[in-house]
Amino acid sequence: MPSNEHRPTERVLDILELLSTNGNGMTLTELSKSLNAPKSSIMPLVHTMTTRKFIYMNPESFKYFIGIAAFSVGSSYTNHIDALEFIKAEMRHIVLESNETCQLGVQSRSNLLYIAKEDSAQPIRLVSYVGKQLPLYCTAIGRAILADMEPDEIYALYPDGLTEFTPHTITQWPLLFTELEETKKRGYALEHEESTPDVHCVGVSLKNKGRIFAALSVSIPSYRFSEEKLNFVIELLKESKAALEASFSSNLIDLSSLS
Repeated sequence: MPSNEHRPTERVLDILELLSTNGNGMTLTELSKSLNAPKSSIMPLVHTMTTRKFIYMNPESFKYFIGIAAFSVGSSYTNHIDALEFIKAEMRHIVLESNETCQLGVQSRSNLLYIAKEDSAQPIRLVSYVGKQLPLYCTAIGRAILADMEPDEIYALYPDGLTEFTPHTITQWPLLFTELEETKKRGYALEHEESTPDVHCVGVSLKNKGRIFAALSVSIPSYRFSEEKLNFVIELLKESKAALEASFSSNLIDLSSLS
């Protein structure tokens, strides 16, 4: 699908997104391959971004990483702390009651982007982090978001089809759309070991003025998973969703930084 974005700007942002999700860094050749762009066209961008310290290159490995300037710009997001802190307070309540990890995520093109996480005290828990991205279709948060979208919109997000992450990942379109329809009917999304082995997730969308802007999920390791635990977590998430959305609709919380 053709993009109507400014191409050079789009590539700068693509480079930042790629490096933000590749902790081991990427060479110019790897960036070129991932962007499907010749090295000669992205080299001036990389050079300028390096000079401005938005990225930096390890002189030994010739790999590029996110730089201090990108961190400084990103950290200014926390200035919009009211809405995020309000939601995180509810997340801490969920963690306290369930003793499991809770995450907040938003859509970033075809991916889920984690923007907040509250860990449980359990020694074994989901390994995730703020800034991590995963495809929407194989996560509970992502499905909670996709459930309100039309099939054509979802097809457009994945023109090359659905990639398998574990043996349990749904990669067939009819099965995914059936699952999304069930998600919409029951009011919550489920994911069983599709993005991460031995981890089950349940998620609910968060709406403001009828529009989904984010979603919450709780992750349960397989060895602690049971129908009883799942049902308890579902009720917790439903209660938190109702409380949060009531506050949003009463305009008590400024969501402009998250929407």
